Amino acid sequence: MELKLLSKQELTDLYEQEMVFDFPKAELKPLRAMLRLMDLGQYDPLLITDDQEQPLGYAMLWLPRTRQGALLEYLGVLRGKRNGGLGSQVLPLLADRYGQLFGEAEAPDSDDPAENDLRRRRIAFYERNGFRVLDYDCALFGVHFKSLYLGPQTDDRKVEALHRSVYADYFSPEHMRRYIQIPLRPGEEIHHAPEWVEEDEEAVFP
Repeated sequence: MELKLLSKQELTDLYEQEMVFDFPKAELKPLRAMLRLMDLGQYDPLLITDDQEQPLGYAMLWLPRTRQGALLEYLGVLRGKRNGGLGSQVLPLLADRYGQLFGEAEAPDSDDPAENDLRRRRIAFYERNGFRVLDYDCALFGVHFKSLYLGPQTDDRKVEALHRSVYADYFSPEHMRRYIQIPLRPGEEIHHAPEWVEEDEEAVFP
């Protein structure tokens, strides 16, 4: 199994052909933000291939400026390639490549019991593969997440600081205050947001 770094055009094709179908709009970063981060050298869109270089899936990682680890934003299997245990095989490769991984999995607080069961299974998948659930939650553009981590660091405060820095390296302090709640403190109200909001869209989403 190999990890291939995609070009901007290859990412665009993958996004439009796979990712928009794999993730709900509220959880999917706009393509323009991914491309902007690629220009900044802070985004690794990876294609997962087999030994014959046939595509199997993808992983999208957002890098802090310090290059201390990476935020695993999206992990997906291409349609027609599912149920093969790809996720469990690729996570160790990603951990070796980046040293440590931060993760965000939607919290099981939906009004739909079936959706909550799906979210719990997703968190359990990461736990089975070496991640631990951190002692703080986060909320990103109005969506509540559990915070996950795979790596050598045992101090959750240090992980929290690195996790937050991924966003703080990109967004202004005001944008962070409005839309990025890392950590989401117990009892804190989640800030409403229509979806991912870039700073140049403030006039559209006040």
